[in-house]
Amino acid sequence: MTRIHPTAVIAAGAQLAEDVEIGPFCCIGEEVSIDAGVRLHAHVVVEGRTRIAAGTEVHPFASLGQPPQYVGFSSPHSGLEIGRQNVIREYVTMNGGTNMDSLPTRVGDQGYFMTGVHIAHDCRIGDNVVMANSATLGGHVTVGDYAIIGGLSAVHQYCRIGQHAMLGGCSAVNQDIVPFALAAGNRARLLGLNVVGLKRRKFSRSDIQDLRTAFRQIFLGQGAFAERLDAVAAKFRGISPVMELISFITADASRPIAKVAADADV
Repeated sequence: MTRIHPTAVIAAGAQLAEDVEIGPFCCIGEEVSIDAGVRLHAHVVVEGRTRIAAGTEVHPFASLGQPPQYVGFSSPHSGLEIGRQNVIREYVTMNGGTNMDSLPTRVGDQGYFMTGVHIAHDCRIGDNVVMANSATLGGHVTVGDYAIIGGLSAVHQYCRIGQHAMLGGCSAVNQDIVPFALAAGNRARLLGLNVVGLKRRKFSRSDIQDLRTAFRQIFLGQGAFAERLDAVAAKFRGISPVMELISFITADASRPIAKVAADADV
C-alpha cells in the first residue's frame, strides 16, 4: 500500500508503485516514475523525466532530476534514471541530461551517495559506486562499477573513473583514472593499485599480482607508451582484469590518462 504524507505534493501525471512511501513536504513532478519499495524521506524534490527504480531510499532535501546546470541550456532535458537499491543521503543533487545524445543521466544499482554529493548532467554511474560527502562530478563523467570517490573530491567534465578504482579525499581530477587504481591529489596522480578494494571484492592473489606487474610495465616500463600497451596485451592475453585495464586505456585515444606519482608504491 502506497503511503503518502498529506503534506506531500504529487503532480497528476506522476506514476507511483503501490508500496512507495512519500514523506512530509516532498514534491513529485508530473513526469516522474517511482518503482516498488522506494522510500522518500521528508523534503525530497523529484522533477523532470526521472525514474527511480525499486528499493532506492532518498533522504531529506535531496533534489533529483532538475535541469542541467549548464549556461545557455534551454531545451527540455533528457531525464534521469536511478537504479535499484541505492541510498541517496541528504542534500544530494542529480541533474537531468542535456539531450545532446538523447540519453538521460544514469545512475546504476546499489550505490551509496553521501551528504552533498553532486552528479551533473549526462553522467554515467555504474553499479555499487560509493561517493563520499560533497564529492562532485562535472558533466559527462563516467564512473565504473565498484569505484569509490573520496569526500570533497571534484572530477572534471568528460573524465572517466575506471571500475574498482579508489579516489582519495579532496582530490581534483582532470585526467582519466584507470581501473583498479588508487589515486589522489590536486590534479590526481596514480599511487598504485587499489589492493585493499580488490581483496574485498575477492580478486584472486594471481589476478592482483598480474595487475601489479601489468601496471608497472605500462606506466614505468621502457619504450613508447603504445609499445608497452601492446607488450602487456600480448603477455597477459586471456587475463581478464589486465585486459580490462588495457581496454579502458585504448577505448578513447583522445582522453589523457593520469600518470603515476613520484612517490607511488608500485
